[in-house]
Parts: sequence; structure tokens; C-alpha cells
Amino acid sequence: MHTHVDTLFDALWQDYIQMTPSAAKVHDLLADGKPIINDHIALRTFNIAKVNLDVLAKHFESIGYVACGDYNFEAKKLVAKHFEHPDSTQPKVFISELLVEEFSPELQRIVTGFIDEMDASVVTADNFLYSGRHWDLDSKTYETLLAESEYAAWVAAFGYRANHFTVSINHLLNFDNILDVNQALKNAGFVLNTVGGEVKGSPEVLLEQSSTMADKIHMVFSDKKVEIPSCFYEFALRYNMPNGELYTGFVAASADKIFESTNVN
Repeated sequence: MHTHVDTLFDALWQDYIQMTPSAAKVHDLLADGKPIINDHIALRTFNIAKVNLDVLAKHFESIGYVACGDYNFEAKKLVAKHFEHPDSTQPKVFISELLVEEFSPELQRIVTGFIDEMDASVVTADNFLYSGRHWDLDSKTYETLLAESEYAAWVAAFGYRANHFTVSINHLLNFDNILDVNQALKNAGFVLNTVGGEVKGSPEVLLEQSSTMADKIHMVFSDKKVEIPSCFYEFALRYNMPNGELYTGFVAASADKIFESTNVN
């Protein structure tokens, strides 16, 4: 079973660095030739039965992952869960879903149309979690979604793949705090997400996070190519709980700001 975990994450990583060329460079910068432990990955979807959070989660649960926490993002109209593997060196998984019914009839119609275009069998295929977009999309529809929900537009454009990977600062050999990681990134020319400050969270909430702003890539829509934000790279430092164990959850207030790493502006 362990090999399945590694195989899945390797496939997700290979797809992710195609979408996020800077991530491979950041990885090399921080790794300094040593392996990097991945704190978590994040996936996005819609709360429509065919593709909802539980459908994505099954792929992870089949290789030993268990649900560990629930999160609600009222302003962004999202809910999320995180999953952990019994082997704590395996990445945690953060899956969110958009509450489609809370948006305009137009957005609901567009998104439902996308999901209707999908063959039901694709969601159970081994490669579903890195299979990308399964529907036609033109730039005007993307813009329509973007005006209402950055998240909806991202999923419409990119489909099913990792939205970000996350370096575990706790496991880096050359860094022991998030400020030094951020400085090294900035020195190398990477742009950080500054929404809510460069560092989200604090030792008090047992988790500090930062992230790059998403790469811009040329997305092929059905009518033209457009440069849009793709995926980003995140960095997490976890602190010990009073019982001496490392905190493994997520802080909704921080995650809320991390979502903005894919903002267009």
C-alpha cells in the first residue's frame, strides 16, 4: 500500500510542476540536494454529487488516509476537510469544495454544465486526481466565473489536479523558521502572497504558513490562449501541542488567506 501512496504523490507532483514551473526551482533552492518532506497538498472541487469532496477523498481513503478535521469558509462559500495517513511523513491532504448552490443561477448553470459533460467513469480512474479539465471552456465563461468566484474559475480552468504542494519547514535541514525561508525565496526573486501578511498564523495557533503567488501560465481555452494564474507553492511550520505532539490540523483563518495565492490581481 505504501508504494501506492508514493506513486500517487509522484504523479500529482509531476503534473503540478508542469503547471507551476517555479515550484521545481523553489524545491531545489530549499532542498539543497536533500529530500523534501511535503506537509500537505490541496485539491479543489465543486459540491456536486459526481465530483464532490467525498468522491476525491475516496482515492486517498483507499490507500489508508482518514478524515481528521472539518473547515468552513463562509466568505468564500467553501467547506473543506483534511486527511492524514498513518505514516506521518506522508503528506496530509486538504480537499475543499465550492458550495455551488450559494452562487448566482448563472454560475450554477455553468458549473453544472461542466460536470454533466464528464463521463461518470473518469472519477474512479486511477489518474483522476491529476487528470485536469474534462469540459470545454472559453475565455468569456472563465471571465464570467472569475467575476463571481476566483475559486470556481480556477477549477473550471484547471480541473482536477493539485492546487498546491507544501514544504514542511520542520523537516528542512537548512532552515528552522519561516522568516528565513521567506527571505531566501524573496532573495531568489520569488513573489510571496502578502494577503494578511507574508506569514499567516502564529506559534499561538501552532501553525505558521506562507506561500508564493501562483505562476502565470498560458491556458488554452476553446477560443484563445490567455495567461492566467495556475498553482502556487506553500511553506508550513508546525508547533508542538501542550502534550508534546506536533499539531497536524489547519487554521481556517490562515487557509482563507492562502486561497488568495491564485488571485488574478
